[in-house]
Amino acid sequence: MFINKQYQLPPQTLLDAEKTDPSQFEKLKREADEKAKIINDVFESFNAKARVTNSLIGPSITQFVVALDAGSKVQTVLSLENELKLRLATQNVLMQAPINGMAAVGIEVPNSTTIPVQLKSVVGRVPLQSANSKLLFPVGKDVVGEVIFGEMTTMPHLLVAGSTGSGKSVMINSIITSILMRARPHEVKMLLIDPKRVELLPYANIPHLLSPIISNMALAAGALKKVVFEMEHRYTLFSQNGVKNISGYNDHIKNEEEKLPYIVVIIDELADLMLTENKKAVEESIMRLTQMARAAGIHLVVATQRPSTDVITGVIKANIPTRISFAVANQYDSRTILDSNGAEKLIGRGDMLFMKPGIQKPLRAQGIFVADEEIQRITDFCANQQEPQFDDSYLEEENQNQDGTRMSDENDPMYQQAIDLIAASGQASTSYLQRKLRIGYSRASRIIDQLEENGLIGPQNGAKSRDIFIKNN
Repeated sequence: MFINKQYQLPPQTLLDAEKTDPSQFEKLKREADEKAKIINDVFESFNAKARVTNSLIGPSITQFVVALDAGSKVQTVLSLENELKLRLATQNVLMQAPINGMAAVGIEVPNSTTIPVQLKSVVGRVPLQSANSKLLFPVGKDVVGEVIFGEMTTMPHLLVAGSTGSGKSVMINSIITSILMRARPHEVKMLLIDPKRVELLPYANIPHLLSPIISNMALAAGALKKVVFEMEHRYTLFSQNGVKNISGYNDHIKNEEEKLPYIVVIIDELADLMLTENKKAVEESIMRLTQMARAAGIHLVVATQRPSTDVITGVIKANIPTRISFAVANQYDSRTILDSNGAEKLIGRGDMLFMKPGIQKPLRAQGIFVADEEIQRITDFCANQQEPQFDDSYLEEENQNQDGTRMSDENDPMYQQAIDLIAASGQASTSYLQRKLRIGYSRASRIIDQLEENGLIGPQNGAKSRDIFIKNN
């Protein structure tokens, strides 16, 4: 693997400065006071012994904290949802009973204006214990202004859903941009699958790419199979070196060029993949990756604007416990993505529900906004330092013999060239073949494995070079 030791991470100065308008917050505070009075009037009109005790103003919604008198029933307050919608003149009233960590009911009402949560306002608020994480990204801000972060290595995969215009694509942009600002190309590689051909186009030249952005669905199915093969290859390496996961392997390997990068696979629209003739192959690849790829350092981000059961199948959903839902059309879509109602009441423009393992109820947050100009500045900064080194095997059809079985690596046209090169140079490593033969990592590693199996080179021996048993004619 090529390592550019001069590569610099993009500075925060490339991001737009945070825009603050004190008068806007004062306006929202006045509105919150008026809405609190309306809510208390509704309680009094229907003899509900409850009152608003606090108003938490977030970027897109205000949460009214409602305390119940002793002996009052929670259901009495919940039954007034339609009355509150009418009096507050909004369909998007979401009620929580109880609020997480509080003995109170929460009533969430949209603000008249949404305050964008810009990336620059959150990048400096990373938790100390995650400061060196390469796969950390901000999810959004909750109703009290706290930043919610996501960590790929603990998720370990993410499912994102939302109707058109709800903020799904902006979320994908914020994830990619955050990774570009935290990880160098040899630390994290990305495989981007973009059926729409335009959503991920700004990232076409970043050096973190494993292959060119894939928009052909037939190639996408094949690329996912290649990722599965890479996962299996990594587990073979772990077994040979007596380690359990990618971090243990990279700590064990002394040669920097032999260390493994994390791989993030981003599928911008799963529906286009699942509604093709390759559906079974795609589902099988996603299932295997979501079940096994965590320890191998491979993580999936799967997005769709159609969270129906024919797209998000039970097999896929069962293996991706971390999910984000933006506004969806109805409660059926909400239950498909979150296993509960609520997403149909979101207001759009980045308003989301974030569900992760360990929490009983989804967290409501306002997603991060990244402008097109910011993305362009970040990608230009990365691309100007290093060109992408594509692995062409992710764009190849599976090599097969006439009987349908996979060709052995001895039939790879580069196999004999690799033998000649190693014999002449006395060097045998995956990164060396990549540089000299101009091939991708997976293809080079397969050739190295086959050479070892055939007894032409010795096994990997920590920091030492492999033994060469090829005679130079």
